[in-house]
Formats: sequence, C-alpha cells, structure tokens
Amino acid sequence: MMRKICLSLLLIPMMMTAQSFESAKEAVKNMRIGWNLGNTLDSNSGDSLRMWIETNKNRTWRDYEQAWGQKVTKPELFNMLKEAGFNAVRVPVTWYPHMEATFSNVKGYYDTNGQWTYSPWLPSEDSIGTTIQKAWMKRVHEVVDYVISQGMYCILNIHHDTGAANTAWLIADEAVYSQQRERFETVWRQIAEEFKDYDEHLLFEGYNEMLDVKRSWCFASFAADNNYNAAMAASAYKAINNYAQSFVNAVRATGGNNSQRNLVVCTYGACDGSGTWSQHLKEPLTEMKLPEDETEGHLIFEVHSYPDIKSLTTAKKEVRSLVSNLNKHLVTKGAPVIIGEWGSSTNGAYENYRNNYLAFARYFIEQTKASDIATFHWMGLSDEKHRTVPKFNQQDLVDAIVKGYYGETGYSSIDATETDDESVLDIYMLNGTKVLHGVTRKDAVKKLKRGLYFSQNKKVFIR
Repeated sequence: MMRKICLSLLLIPMMMTAQSFESAKEAVKNMRIGWNLGNTLDSNSGDSLRMWIETNKNRTWRDYEQAWGQKVTKPELFNMLKEAGFNAVRVPVTWYPHMEATFSNVKGYYDTNGQWTYSPWLPSEDSIGTTIQKAWMKRVHEVVDYVISQGMYCILNIHHDTGAANTAWLIADEAVYSQQRERFETVWRQIAEEFKDYDEHLLFEGYNEMLDVKRSWCFASFAADNNYNAAMAASAYKAINNYAQSFVNAVRATGGNNSQRNLVVCTYGACDGSGTWSQHLKEPLTEMKLPEDETEGHLIFEVHSYPDIKSLTTAKKEVRSLVSNLNKHLVTKGAPVIIGEWGSSTNGAYENYRNNYLAFARYFIEQTKASDIATFHWMGLSDEKHRTVPKFNQQDLVDAIVKGYYGETGYSSIDATETDDESVLDIYMLNGTKVLHGVTRKDAVKKLKRGLYFSQNKKVFIR
C-alpha cells in the first residue's frame, strides 16, 4: 500500500449554499470507508450509583476525553487516517455530563466497613437540564474541525445518552419520549446552530443505540418475560420513529445549511436484523420508518453489525444476509444505509482469530461496497497511546479494510476529476502552488509518482 506525504493541510471551505449539497446517496458513496473515534468524547461514568469521574470537582473536558484509556485527540490522527484511505470519521459524543447537572452531591468515600463507595446521583434532584456547556461544545467543535480539515466526512451524534446504562435519558418508550422530547429537540437545536454554516462534509446522527425500558438488545422487548411483549415492543418502535422525526424537525428548523444537511437515523438499538433464531429479529428494520422531511433525498438509515467470526464461512454468510436485509427492508424505504459500527462480537477476535478477522474484514468491505453501503469500523486500528504518535497498532487489519475497498494494490490516490488519461490539466499542490501546466493526467501521475487527489474550480490537486 503506497504511503503518501501530505504536501499541505487540506482546507475544505465550510461555507456553501444549501442548494449545492450532495444527496444522501452521493454522500454515503463518497464516504467509502470510515472509522469511529470511540471511547473518547463519548466517555462517561455510565452509572448513577458510581459517578466516578464526577468525584473530581475540578474535572475538565480532558478528564472525560481520557477517562476510558485514550489520550487527548490530536489532528495528526486524522491526517494518518486520510492518507491510509479512510474518508469518514464518526465522532460519538455523550452530552449529559456536560449540561446543567452540577453533581455537587456526588462523592467517593469509605463506608463503615472500609469499602470504597459512592453517593448516588439523583437526576430528579440534580437535572441535566437543557443547556450544553460552552467549554464542552468548544472541544467537540475542535475535534469536528480536525476531521473536516482533512477533507473527510464527519458524523456527529448523541451517543451514550442512550443505551443500557442507568444514566441514559433517551429510552425507546412512548411515555419517556413525551417526557424527554423538549430536551432532546433543544439539545439538537444547539448542536445544529453551532455547526449550521458547515458544508456537506458534516452530518448529524440523531441518537445511537436506543433501547426500551427493559434495555433489550436484538429487538424490542427481548428482555421482557418470555423474551417478548407485544405492547412494549410496539411502544418502543413507535418511540424510535418519534425521536427520529423530532431530530429531523429540530435540525431543519435551524435553517442555513441545516435545511439540506444529510441526517442519519438509527434503527431500534441500531440492530441490523441478523439471525434466524427469533421471528422478531427483523422488526428493528421492518418497523423503522423514513422520517418526513421537507428536503427530499437527505436522510440516511444506520445499523451496527458485530458478527461472531469463529467460523469464517458462517460469518461471510451472515454478511451476505445482512446486505440483503438492509437493501430489502431499509433502502426500499427511500434512503441509503451506513453501518455506523462494525467489528466482531467474538472475544479476543483480533488476537485469537486474527486470520479469520482479516479475511472477514476484507470480505465485509467488499460486500458492503458492492451495495454502496458506507462502513465505520468501531475503534481499534489506532488505540490508546498509538493515537498520539500517531500510528496504527493493527496495521494488518487496516490493510484488509483498505484492500477490501480499493483492491489488492490498496489505496494510493483518489481521482475525482472525471477525466481520462489524455485530459490536459493544470496540477497544484494542496497549498495552491502550481507544479505542472498543460499536462495529461497520465503524464502528471508518472512525473510526480503520486496520483491526482481532487478537483476544485477546474484545478487538480496532488498529495
């Protein structure tokens, strides 16, 4: 795989007219392969009975960003991803610790038995409110800019405000939706206002893996008695669709570029419908509705996928079934699909089943690319201290993903000029310096020993 030297930081104009936004279908295809900045801006205490981060009364955004083992994010990380062939980054963000709750009563102490314990956080008495802290929004903004500055797509979301933890305030239930609707929409209006002038490279994702009142995975009400409760499931699916609609309405209402920004909505639990062991497994797909939108063609569905890879044959079969189900049950509703997280559910997959993982990863990317489904690997690849160097600590997995998309020769360049080898071009470095005039694309690549990168205003740039 060719390594390239970035000649200059790519600065993508963030101001553009909404009329020029690409469609959701175009955006998903252009994202190609992506990665999650996981365990970073999404870090949180995750347990109202053990709010261990909040015991530090002088905590800052740095404490949260590093709480789950990562280092403070640096822009060089995204340059490395871009040079490797990745073209999109999902930035998960957990918002509830960074709003109006003071956590003033939260502390850690030794009880009468000498055991370290915590005082509980009671959201009913110390509400998270509705206003996002300025310092936190500023940090989120900085990280988004790190991604956008590389010419990559960035997906910004609401993350562990959903999920199985008892700190989750977004729950797939009609009654909870009614209680939280105003807060949910207010949070999204703040995020949307913060980024309303950004161009099509920034997308919003309404919520992450939202679960029902029983915290059921796989499908709604799976954790209920007898593994299914029809009334609970119906309420959960209706709530998911209500949240999705509220999200779209709140963002669109802020105007500007948000009037046509591409927006992403997850199925219940971001479940992908895989498996045959229950008749209810497809419900997260079949019960999901495409939200009504004043702007046609700018919505995207999202699911997550973590197959068991102990049997490579079975894993590949599941991938084929996954793609088929997504096309059948979601794409037909009028929107493209992304797999916002993927990896393997097999414990120690990379260490103990490395060959299977590498073969599975390449096959996964090949199959999803064939159906124009963008994918975002969950973390890994570059983790903990490696992110600050930066370098990949799972280079062979990176290679498998990249070759799955670009072919055996890997990633060397992206030709977005839509010209043939004999087209006459002017060639510029990313900093604007003209290096060649009136040459064919074929000769330019040969002379510079690197490919053409992208075109803008009839100029072709290289890196």
